[in-house]
Amino acid sequence: MTITKSFQLRFLRFPESPTLSQQLMLIGLTITLFFVFLALFAPLLQLLGLVQNPIDSLSNPIQEPPSLQHWFGTSREGYDVFSRTLFGAQAALQVVLLATALSMFIGVPLGMLSGYVGGRLDKALLFVMDSIYTLPGLLLSITLAFIVGRGILNAALAISIAYVPQYYRVVRNHTVSVKTEVFIEAAQAMGANTWQVLSRYLFFNVIQSVPVLFTLNAADAILILGGLGFLGLGLPRETPEWGRDLQQALQALPVGVWWTALFPGLGMTIMVVGLSLLGEGLNEYINPRLRKDIRK
Repeated sequence: MTITKSFQLRFLRFPESPTLSQQLMLIGLTITLFFVFLALFAPLLQLLGLVQNPIDSLSNPIQEPPSLQHWFGTSREGYDVFSRTLFGAQAALQVVLLATALSMFIGVPLGMLSGYVGGRLDKALLFVMDSIYTLPGLLLSITLAFIVGRGILNAALAISIAYVPQYYRVVRNHTVSVKTEVFIEAAQAMGANTWQVLSRYLFFNVIQSVPVLFTLNAADAILILGGLGFLGLGLPRETPEWGRDLQQALQALPVGVWWTALFPGLGMTIMVVGLSLLGEGLNEYINPRLRKDIRK
């Protein structure tokens, strides 16, 4: 079977009407792309004067409800909630993408090497990864955030450590099952070394689930980043951040100032839902065993 025919059978044989999972995946993709658009074009919108400076508080009234001038109202510090919510998406995407990329670049190679080499190396890495995996992700991130401090890179490092074992376990299990295939034995018989086997023959056969895990971890990382910001351990104070804005909004809720908590929380919730729907849809789309097989 040629590569083109295999691609058509796997990716193009869908029913004429999209299934519910495909529709939900498209909704998740649309939501995700919307937030990516906001993150990319927020500075341009500010430059054009359509969005206020998110750290400018002196020129705005305090705790003003939503209006035509301030669409999402203002906070008790005088910040424009709309601009803070908009730039909060930018900060969230920067940290989340960096955190999930770091965990993927560490977990995938370690999983391949552990599953292929086996022996003591495999046992040692399994022990380390299982030990990390047993710890709650938020608690582990909070502990590391205390150590490394605030900042985009520091927050990404604190969050990424919780996801390394997931990539490691998935890729390692796939590697163990694939390394006994005939084409791997043929490559070894032709004199291919460990690096050549891992990079040329194993890599593309064991990463099918990585995009799914990437999107699902990104959704979870947004919540962890929000938790770090809520505790004052996330990004620097001058950086717009949903978690910190929610922490500041709690003090204004008893006096009826609801908008400072609603819009950052809504932005975080919608973004998490979008990434979750995208990840679940990709899981069915990539893995043909999880969707109905069309044989017509």
